[in-house]
Amino acid sequence: MSLNKQHSKWLVLPIILTAPLLYVIDIFIINMTIPIIKQHLNATQSDVQLMIAGYLMGSASFLIIGGRAGDFLGRKKIFFWGMFYFTLTSCFCGFAQSAGQLNIARFFQGISSAFMVTQSIALIQELFPKPHERAKAIGWYGITLSIAAIIGQILGGYLAEINFFVSGWRLIFLINVPIGLISMFAIQKYVTETPKQKTGKFDYTGAIMLTIGLGSFIYAITEGREQNWPLWSLYLGILGLVVLFLFFRHQKIQSFKNLQPLMDIRIFRYWEFTIGLLAVLFHFMFHTAYLLMSAVYLQDGLGISALTCGIYFIPHALLFMISSFIASKMLTKFGKNILLMGLFIILTSFLLQIKLTDSQNGPLASMLLIALYGLGNGLILPFLLNIVLDNIPTEYAGISSGIFSTFQQIASALGISIIGGIFYDTIKNNNTATYKHAFDNGLIAGIICLIIVAVMLCLLPKTANKSIAIPSE
Repeated sequence: MSLNKQHSKWLVLPIILTAPLLYVIDIFIINMTIPIIKQHLNATQSDVQLMIAGYLMGSASFLIIGGRAGDFLGRKKIFFWGMFYFTLTSCFCGFAQSAGQLNIARFFQGISSAFMVTQSIALIQELFPKPHERAKAIGWYGITLSIAAIIGQILGGYLAEINFFVSGWRLIFLINVPIGLISMFAIQKYVTETPKQKTGKFDYTGAIMLTIGLGSFIYAITEGREQNWPLWSLYLGILGLVVLFLFFRHQKIQSFKNLQPLMDIRIFRYWEFTIGLLAVLFHFMFHTAYLLMSAVYLQDGLGISALTCGIYFIPHALLFMISSFIASKMLTKFGKNILLMGLFIILTSFLLQIKLTDSQNGPLASMLLIALYGLGNGLILPFLLNIVLDNIPTEYAGISSGIFSTFQQIASALGISIIGGIFYDTIKNNNTATYKHAFDNGLIAGIICLIIVAVMLCLLPKTANKSIAIPSE
């Protein structure tokens, strides 16, 4: 990519990083405000789950096609319009008058995020062709993701408790508007367009099938649980699974005809990749659900404020960054054993939370054990991609990374729907004992997922040789 001479590439980098910054903030910021949103919009428990799962599902369905859009139409153009629609849908979220309106807006906000975030890494690769500069830029990308997680947790708690012309919870979405507008101006002024790919075409059929299949299945298991599993929810869930089966069959046909599918499933011939994806699936299922359950339990179960809840997550984020930095120096030597150690720390955290986090021990025990979880997760989350891709041929690096990111978002949505469903299904009335029982059930489900992750990692080779990581939460 040729830059305008007057614009330094290091000046353009912060502009590019606004996309992952906003995307990650909007994952974490809503966790702290869920109890307040539920009260203000008279939302059901399934509505609450869909506020998070819908955002992740929209993102997952369009991550790969968002990247392909940049190839065909130009990365600056897609980056700008992705930011535009993210800003617009944030307005719709902020002014939603019902839980249904908010969930629809969140789904489209997730779709728009997929188009803008996929351009950020691609633009970094274009902007920084020299390996040492690219490594530094990618490092700033990882730092941005970690900072965004901290900002989302604290800002969500703070904004939820203030009223400034509108209810505080609405500000968690409306705050995106000035940032988005400034970013769009900067994109137009400082980012240079990239060359457009002239050959090939989108797999629109695959994108539609993936969205319908995931949407049907996730909506069925969230709304169906809320309504005691009526027949329509069972039929819709089965329909979703059938469509997903047809999606993978369609991708298989597209792959062998060399028609540029969303997922080149020939990569699944490498058993290490398939096993690694299963580890990704179950890890992100319990990780995303755990963060939601913790925020709801602290606020509704133990009665702390949204702001205090956000502050309680600061040690978690700091220990995550410290342990991930230390692990990055040791991964080449110790490989998957680093991740297994992280899983052991998380298991210890979960067991201690089941034993200790109640009204007698107070929120302080929760804060310390959530921090312990962050310590363990810092040894795992940034390095799963290294482990999954360790034995994959370099020609599959691009598509395997895209599949990894898609599975990550799908797993997060499923975690909110399934493990979050177990949590909410246990809550029968608003007292501390009920929330404690629900939290324990969710943690037990998380432990089952954790054990599966450990088994999958044990089946993989011992070392990780690639220098690829996604230091995000």
